[in-house]
Amino acid sequence: MDSSAKAIFLEQCGKNRGYRDSDVRGFQPEDGVCLPGGPEVRLSVVNMKEVCRRVAVENVEVAFSRDAGRYICDYTYYLSLPLGTGHAALIHVPPLSHWLSASLLGKALRVIIQEMLEEIGKVQTQSTAA
Repeated sequence: MDSSAKAIFLEQCGKNRGYRDSDVRGFQPEDGVCLPGGPEVRLSVVNMKEVCRRVAVENVEVAFSRDAGRYICDYTYYLSLPLGTGHAALIHVPPLSHWLSASLLGKALRVIIQEMLEEIGKVQTQSTAA
């Protein structure tokens, strides 16, 4: 995530290809691919767009994203999604700053996570009703 970012981003999906940069230990997925033969995109069952629409925390922007950046975060998210049958979330948070204190960030994350849990509850209710 860009260190100058001023929003919390809720990532909807992880991508399989396009990893060009090495991490701090020099690891880079072979041929820039997380999982050879894996699907191009894996989606969270949490409707992040809906969560963004419902979340309101004073002075904190919460935004929807479909591109986690093809680095460690996206790589980990992509590989995590099938482990929880899509019940996973990636929340990109900006660094603490004069406009985003630790207490405000904590409050925002608490509200976001609560909304995500409610969204998962809706998904589970819909799947048991079907």
